[in-house]
Amino acid sequence: MTALLRYQAALLLRSHRWLPPLLLYGASMAVGVQGGQPILDCAGWAAATLLPVTAWLVRVCVTNEPSAARDCSAAAAGPWRVHLAAVGVALGAALLLAAVGVAVVAAVGDPHSTGRRAAVPVGSAAAAGLAAAAVCALLGTAVGALCNRPLLRSTAWAVPSTLLAAFVVLFAGASPANAVVTGLVTGSRTGVVSIPWLPLAAAGALAAGAVAVACALASRRT
Repeated sequence: MTALLRYQAALLLRSHRWLPPLLLYGASMAVGVQGGQPILDCAGWAAATLLPVTAWLVRVCVTNEPSAARDCSAAAAGPWRVHLAAVGVALGAALLLAAVGVAVVAAVGDPHSTGRRAAVPVGSAAAAGLAAAAVCALLGTAVGALCNRPLLRSTAWAVPSTLLAAFVVLFAGASPANAVVTGLVTGSRTGVVSIPWLPLAAAGALAAGAVAVACALASRRT
């Protein structure tokens, strides 16, 4: 599996298809994370932005390999392992972006609540922001896994489905992503910071289930 991860990571880096989602994340961070803004508000924005970016990265990774090369990889290592490696590389790239985003938020965000009524510890805010970003990355992985190959092979279906599902998951009231972003915004008003352990566990379970379904179908349809 390590060799497959290295192979998929090399494919991603050499393709330069990572550039558009990276530019989207950077542009969104430039708009929503600015010096002097409450740190928890900035963390919420950075986490929310990561969900559609992660879904995009998953699509890039699972469609990056030419058909002939993918068939060879599947024959050598097994279709589900190849697919799992592609999704794993996308999630790893998203978590790397999450870490960088949280570092930026900690560096430029104002360590106070909205209206500067209460001080907010930078370390606690960064930990909560990183957990929220992880939740959004995991759910973005789930969206990307279910809305692209092997479930949806046509670009005409996969791209709009990925976009729509990403925003539904982000804004739906019962979504862990909505819960963590809302929690950060609420914490910014009250000055209370909490780590979203329950949404993180739920997002991990949902992502694991979605990836398992995609890998199972990859084995059946290859």
